[in-house]
Amino acid sequence: MSYLLFADDNADMRRMVQSLLESSGHEVALVPDGAAALASLEEREPDLLILDLVMPNMTGLDVCRLVKANPFTARIPVLMLTAEDEIESKVEGFEAGADDYLPKPFDPRELRARVTAMLRLVRREADRNPTSGLPGGRAIEEEIALRVARRQRFAVCYLDLDNFKAFADTFGFTLCDQVIRDMGGVLRAVTASTGGHGDFVGHIGGDDFIIVTADDKAEPVAGESARRFREVITRAVGDEVAAAGSFVGRDRDGALKRFPLAGVSAAVLLVDPARWVSMTHLGAAAAELKRRAKARGDGTILAGPV
Repeated sequence: MSYLLFADDNADMRRMVQSLLESSGHEVALVPDGAAALASLEEREPDLLILDLVMPNMTGLDVCRLVKANPFTARIPVLMLTAEDEIESKVEGFEAGADDYLPKPFDPRELRARVTAMLRLVRREADRNPTSGLPGGRAIEEEIALRVARRQRFAVCYLDLDNFKAFADTFGFTLCDQVIRDMGGVLRAVTASTGGHGDFVGHIGGDDFIIVTADDKAEPVAGESARRFREVITRAVGDEVAAAGSFVGRDRDGALKRFPLAGVSAAVLLVDPARWVSMTHLGAAAAELKRRAKARGDGTILAGPV
């Protein structure tokens, strides 16, 4: 049985969707707005989050952005329901991180079919990232929960590749897949040489990676990972481009711009199990520390307690 969370400010719509999806064998929780959806996520993580686009106080877009910005909730699939059918609304939803989009009014059979397809995809891809071969999703959470249960201090290194979207747009996704695969190999090698026994390497998705290690090993591991990633990029683009340290690509508005070559920024979370709150809290702290690291410039590594 899958657990679904549905947020909509219309009580009739909530009851209709609940009845429809419960008849398909799902457990469905209902909340009336975006703030309540985020509070419910703190209590229990759903297998699928269904959001109405327009809600008071906090829209479905706002909720989706926050969920997808948190590395420990980003993998939750989001289905956006809305009364608006304009292409601009769809684009806005996808840019916020929504995985699928269904305009109201909808055929109940289509909602059932989309929910079933999204849950099937999540189950198929949850165990291991197909590009890097590294564990992801639930495996990462289980590793962190195990460390917390041991009541021993540890660190979570949240590594993110800088300027990778522009890099992918310019050099192509085939080369980018190779870079991601090589990065997975680099992280495994770094934890073996610089980390400690039993270190865990995971791939959240896209260009986001996780290393769980001892708190005194975290910054050396992050630094060595960044150094070795420069070798990966050099192999990918060649010595000439690597020596230049930058490339010309197009920004989000389509204008030509010079970008620095992809590098690694890292947020290092030092976790004290005695102060543990939740996986969602850890993810929010990681996202904020990563944001601050990127604001200081590409390649920054910041550490902070949780």
